[in-house]
Amino acid sequence: MLKLFKLAAVIVAMGFPSGAFAQAQVAFGGLKHDSSLPIEIAADQLSVDQADGSAVFNGNVKIGQGDMRLSAGKVRVEYTTGAGTTGEISKLYASGGVTLVNGAEAAEARDATYTISSGTVVMTGSVILTQGQNALSSDKLIVNLTAGTGTMEGRVKSIIQTGGN
Repeated sequence: MLKLFKLAAVIVAMGFPSGAFAQAQVAFGGLKHDSSLPIEIAADQLSVDQADGSAVFNGNVKIGQGDMRLSAGKVRVEYTTGAGTTGEISKLYASGGVTLVNGAEAAEARDATYTISSGTVVMTGSVILTQGQNALSSDKLIVNLTAGTGTMEGRVKSIIQTGGN
């Protein structure tokens, strides 16, 4: 996985002229995840809106699902509604400094949306992804947790540790 990451990062770093917008495919083996697991949420405050089927968690929000952890200042949770639904979580909208961690991989951004049914996390705003000592940054990161893959869009920059001095 690390070799794929390094190859993708080198291609991105060398293949696009300064000022160009890029798109990079990145392996996210550590972010492969089972989105059917239960979700645990802790926060300083909770507001529930029965009318639109949502809840807002504010202050020091910590979310866990299996080995994956997400933290943010605020998270809005949408639940499934309508006939025949069970009130399960359908989407999480995180804002206020979002960090997503799974294993040795971590991503930070201003905002994130996690769609449970598709197992997709879209992170936007000054995105930084770290895999070990290597780092990538971009405007947007789309992670497919089911496949363990991701795409970085916008101005993609990379820092790759070569092991030498």
